[in-house]
Amino acid sequence: MKKTITFLACATAASGVFAKLPAPTPEQAAAADLAKAKTAYAGRVGAYQLCMSENAVANRFKTAGTPAPAACVQPPPFVAPVAAAPAPAAAPAPAAAAKK
Repeated sequence: MKKTITFLACATAASGVFAKLPAPTPEQAAAADLAKAKTAYAGRVGAYQLCMSENAVANRFKTAGTPAPAACVQPPPFVAPVAAAPAPAAAPAPAAAAKK
């Protein structure tokens, strides 16, 4: 009996997990896109900085006759994504000609 009650209590509590969230507003979607773009740009900058530090270490311990480390490509400046304009609403159908 205790197992059944415990199971039902857990099932009832877990049912809230399956609730559907409302769709994000356009402002929330734009903020999420901006955050995603900033995160991606931070990743590119981090990769560039890592490449530069690896090259500095490689140059420090480089011996004669070994090739130079690969060149690092600096990412371009951050540009915020442009929010997509909502599609224009369809023009209302012209009124039917009035019967005479």
